[in-house]
Amino acid sequence: MKTKYETWDEFAKKVYSSEDIEEAERKADLVTQLIQARQEKNLTQRDLESLTGIKQPVIARLESGKVSTQIGTLFKVLAALGKTLKVVDIKH
Repeated sequence: MKTKYETWDEFAKKVYSSEDIEEAERKADLVTQLIQARQEKNLTQRDLESLTGIKQPVIARLESGKVSTQIGTLFKVLAALGKTLKVVDIKH
């Protein structure tokens, strides 16, 4: 008997709500943009530590997307990268 394996998307739709999936996607997008902004400025995580006073392991955890961070920490990192947050409508 052949077993049919479902895709991650199929599995995720069974386990997570659409709101959970959308939140995870927004978080992943933010993390991706943070990493891109740092790399565009040719900064290492250690460089960012020097600019912000935020320890490199904290920056690494933020960039991994596995932990939530305080808004103040996020603003310090963004400011060092010449960025800020902006409230915009969610596109559906």
